[in-house]
Amino acid sequence: MRVLFSTLFLLGVLCHVFCDVYMHNPRGSNNRLNERTAVRRNANRLFDSQNNNRGGYNTGDATNTAANNDPNKQYSLQYYQSGPEAAAESRLIVEWTNQHGCGGSEDSSPHKLNCDIVIQYMCQNDVDQNVLRANLADGKDQILRDGLNTQNNGYTQPNRGETNENNNNRNQQYANRIQGNLNQIGMGRGYQESMIWYDMCRYREANGGLFTADQRLNNGNLGYKDASRTRQNPNGNRSGFECPEERDYYPYWFPTLMSQTYDQTRQTTPWIDMAYLTSNTSRCDIIKKGSFNQNGIPRCVLAEGTRTYGRSITEAACTAEGGTWVTFHSYLEILTTITTEAACNAKAATDKRNKISWMSLRSDETAKKCVVQAPEVDCTTAPWTRVNHNGNSPDSQGNASRYDAVLPYFPSDTKKRCVMRLRYNISTDDYDPFNTNSASNENIQEGIVSPIEQNPLVDVGASARPLRLALNTNQYGRTFQDRSHVFRMLPRTSADMTGKVIHNLNVRGKRGNIVQTYPAVEYDFIPNRATVSTADLVHIQWTGSNTHNNQPNGGDGQTGDAGEGQGGTDRSNFLEMQGEIENYPAPFENTTFWANVKSVTQPSATAKDIAAGYFSSGYYCGAAASANVCNENGDQVLGTGGAMNDLLNNAPASYFGHVLKFTGKTTVAYMCSRNNNFSNRSQKGILWVVDPADAAKSQAAKKRRRRSTVNNL
Repeated sequence: MRVLFSTLFLLGVLCHVFCDVYMHNPRGSNNRLNERTAVRRNANRLFDSQNNNRGGYNTGDATNTAANNDPNKQYSLQYYQSGPEAAAESRLIVEWTNQHGCGGSEDSSPHKLNCDIVIQYMCQNDVDQNVLRANLADGKDQILRDGLNTQNNGYTQPNRGETNENNNNRNQQYANRIQGNLNQIGMGRGYQESMIWYDMCRYREANGGLFTADQRLNNGNLGYKDASRTRQNPNGNRSGFECPEERDYYPYWFPTLMSQTYDQTRQTTPWIDMAYLTSNTSRCDIIKKGSFNQNGIPRCVLAEGTRTYGRSITEAACTAEGGTWVTFHSYLEILTTITTEAACNAKAATDKRNKISWMSLRSDETAKKCVVQAPEVDCTTAPWTRVNHNGNSPDSQGNASRYDAVLPYFPSDTKKRCVMRLRYNISTDDYDPFNTNSASNENIQEGIVSPIEQNPLVDVGASARPLRLALNTNQYGRTFQDRSHVFRMLPRTSADMTGKVIHNLNVRGKRGNIVQTYPAVEYDFIPNRATVSTADLVHIQWTGSNTHNNQPNGGDGQTGDAGEGQGGTDRSNFLEMQGEIENYPAPFENTTFWANVKSVTQPSATAKDIAAGYFSSGYYCGAAASANVCNENGDQVLGTGGAMNDLLNNAPASYFGHVLKFTGKTTVAYMCSRNNNFSNRSQKGILWVVDPADAAKSQAAKKRRRRSTVNNL
C-alpha cells in the first residue's frame, strides 16, 4: 500500500479545556444553531470540532425576533463574488483564535510545535428559502442549510449482506438502505456534507499506511477498519456526515466529491482549498500538487449494481475487487449553457481568476463539459501565536489571527450558498511527523515499540522514581476545526462593480462581557481600521442573533449576557463620529462621510437614506421622497410609522446594508451607539479613503510589516 503523507499530525501537549480553534469572521458556529444556553446543545450536529462546548455563535436572525422554525427569518450573510478581472477582488478578512500556538519558521523563529491552518469552502447553486419548507422529494434533502433544530440526521450503516457476492439481493438491500437514509434527513436539521459522502467513507478502507502509535482502531461492522476510524477517532464515531479520515488528514488522497455522479441541479462543489497556512513553507509544492483544486485524484469505481463505490484505496486492490481505477476532477462549477470547446475557450480567455477547460470530469467518460476549476491553493506562512493563549497575533498588528481571503468568482453569474471551514492542525517534533508511518505502529508480537506511548513513565535519573507524562496518543497530533454558518455569494449585478475591489466590512462578536462570551469575543467591527482607494467599493453588513442569552449550563465558564438593550439580542449600527477618540456620534447634518458616498446596490438612495439605514440597523429604509428605496411591505420610512427603540430592540438583528462607492477622498471615524460602552467594550472604527496610489502603498506596507514581524520573532 502506498504510504500517504499528511501534515495534519501530532500535538505535543495534552489539551484539557480550551485547546481549540474558533472562527470569528465569518462567524464560526462550533456546531451551535440558536441555543439560548452558554454551551452548545449538540457537539456532533454537523462536524467534529474537538472544541470546547462554549465556543461559537448562533446563526443570524433577519428580524428583531428569533427565527425559531421559520427559515425565512434566518439571515445568511451575503457577500458579492469577485469578478473575472484580475483586480476585481472581493476581499474578506477570515479571523480566528487558536489556543495552542502556531506560525514561526524553523530557520528564524522555531516554535514549540508544528502547525497548519487549512481554509476551505463548499458551495452549491442557491435556492429560494421557501424551497427549504418543501418535502424531501426530488433531492431537496441535498440543500446546504443551517437547520431549524439541533438534532442529528439519522443514518443506518452498511451491512455485510450488501457486500456478499452470494447474496442475489445485495443491490436491492443497498438501495433500500440508502432510500431509508434519505428519508431520515429532516428539513429542520442542518446539512453540509452529503449522506452519500459519508456512506463512501464507511465502505472505504482506512489508509493502513498511517501512523496510529499505540491506538487500536476498531473494525467496522463490515469486518475491516474503514475510513471513519482514525487515531483521533478510533471507534468510528459519527459527526454529521463528515468523514473522520478526511477531516484529520490533508491533502486527502480521495476525491471530496459529495455524490456518486455529477449533480447538474445543485452543482455542489467538493471542498475547495482556499489557503494552506503553515510553519513549514518548504512543503508548499507538495501541498499544491496534492490539492484537489486543479489536480485529478483517483478512486475505485464499481460497475455492478446501484453502489458504485467499494472498499479499495489502491489500484491493485480495486482491480481485485472488480472495479476500475478512475481519476476524478474537482470543479467550482460547470457551465452547462456552453456546449462547444470553442465557446468554452472563449469564456476562459475572459476569466483571469479561474482555470476553465473543455474536459471530462472523470477519466472513464468521453463526454466533455466546460469545467471551471478554482485557483491554486494559496500556501503561505501561518500567523504567529504563542502557546496557551487563545488571543491575538503580532502578525495581525494586534488583532486575532487573520487571512486576507479573496472570495471566488462563479462565471455562470448565479447566486451560490456556501459554507467555510477552518482546520487547525498541530504536531510535535518528538518524532518526524512527515516520515513516521505505520511501520512505527506498536506491535508487541513483532517487538515494535511506538515512538510515543500512552501516559509513559520516564526515568529522570538521580536514583529517583520515574515520573508520569500526560500524553494521550490519540491527541498527540490533533485536528481541530470550526465552520461558518451558511452564507450566500452574490453575482455582481451592477456595472459599477465591474473591475472593482469590494472590501467587506462586518461585525464580529456576540452579547456579553469578555468572560461571558469566551472563547467567543465581544462586539467589534472587522476590520476596525482600513485604508481603501477612492476607486474601491465597500460593503458594510452585519448579522446577529436574538438568542445569545448565555443561560446555564455555563460549562467551564460564566453565564450571563451583560450588555445594553433586550437580553440575548445582538444589535449593531454604524454612525459617523467627529473624531476617532470620541464616543459621541455626530448629527447627520454635521457629518461629511455620507455626502461622499453613493449606493451601488440602491442607486436612487440619497445620503440621508443610506445614513438612516445604517444608524437604525435597517429599521428605517430611508426618506419617503426617495423612489425605489422604501418599496417593500413593512418598510419604515424615516419620521413615520412606529418609533424606533433607542437601544434598537425593535430593529433587525441583521442588516444587508449597501455597497458604497466614493465620490472623493474622505475619512470617517465611526461607532455603534448601543455597544460602544467606554471602559467595558469598544465598537468603533476608522476608514481612510485615499487616492489609488496611496492605497497601493498602504497595502504594500501591510505586507512588509507582516513579513518583518515573522522574521523577527
